[in-house]
Amino acid sequence: MKQKMEQKIDINQWKEKIFEVNENSFEEMALDLFQYQSKYNLVYKKYLSYLQKKTNNITSIYQIPFMPIDFFKFHKVITNDFEPSHIFESSGTTLQIRSKHFIKEIDFYHQNAEKIFEDMYGKLNNFHILALLPSYLERGNSSLVSMIDYFIKKTNSIHSGFYLDNIEKLTEKLKILHQKKDKKIILWGVSFALLELAQKYPQNLENIIIIETGGMKGRGEELTKDKLHQILKNAFAVPNIHSEYGMTELLSQGYAIESDVFSTPAHLKILLREINDPFAISPTLKKGIVNVIDLANLDSCAFIATQDLGEMTENGFKIIGRVDNSEVRGCNLLMEM
Repeated sequence: MKQKMEQKIDINQWKEKIFEVNENSFEEMALDLFQYQSKYNLVYKKYLSYLQKKTNNITSIYQIPFMPIDFFKFHKVITNDFEPSHIFESSGTTLQIRSKHFIKEIDFYHQNAEKIFEDMYGKLNNFHILALLPSYLERGNSSLVSMIDYFIKKTNSIHSGFYLDNIEKLTEKLKILHQKKDKKIILWGVSFALLELAQKYPQNLENIIIIETGGMKGRGEELTKDKLHQILKNAFAVPNIHSEYGMTELLSQGYAIESDVFSTPAHLKILLREINDPFAISPTLKKGIVNVIDLANLDSCAFIATQDLGEMTENGFKIIGRVDNSEVRGCNLLMEM
């Protein structure tokens, strides 16, 4: 069996195959990866043994036991042994234990993120990207900052960059680029920073794409996403606010473009579990706690039980809250380091 699994998961071929996966081939690939990680990811293997799961009997993705996301805080979650090129850490306060994601190849993370973005929005070199985020030098261990830093370089624009510490300069830059009209413009930021910009510098940003990536807890009044988006739309005269769904423990992202419904690449699948039963996963659930299968997580764990409350729709999924007593998560906490 060991030989069979080693033949099934050729790392280089796998990282090419995930970009070709579709609805028909997803489950077979996910089950292959489950069998592989259940043997060569020692943390996941031990977790499955505690559950007394016979992995050979699992024939559906709805039978797979998903690893609690908190394991990334207390264990080195890797498949096979390797020397990481980067270690991403989740945001948090100084008193919180942070998740760590050990990255084998940073280039693959960036290429995967680039492919997902460009499938949704188009080529990066058609954009100026202005980020209300800390710079890479300040928070190089953030997966989000690493991704945006890579995107900024790929735009080949002298105007793209990080502007968190100078929203006045950002406002001037937005006016110039709005008139220039040589490329599309993305303003990408954490929620509280976008809200601060809206309150201090309301301006007409029609035709500019605004992407918020969450982050309000601990930063003033707690707002629902709907209320936040309405404030931003009114302040910037834009028809809608885009959102990005990602986390330290994943390599892939989802995007909500015209509403609060997230779309994901074919190699990332959202499943829901019952609130009171972590092992009750069903394709018929409309609301529940989010489980994620990320086929790009070959080197860590692809089967993660999050603490997000979700709702399935015809076109994707919504995030409607968090499980009670789960720790504060929010990219705004990047700023407190």
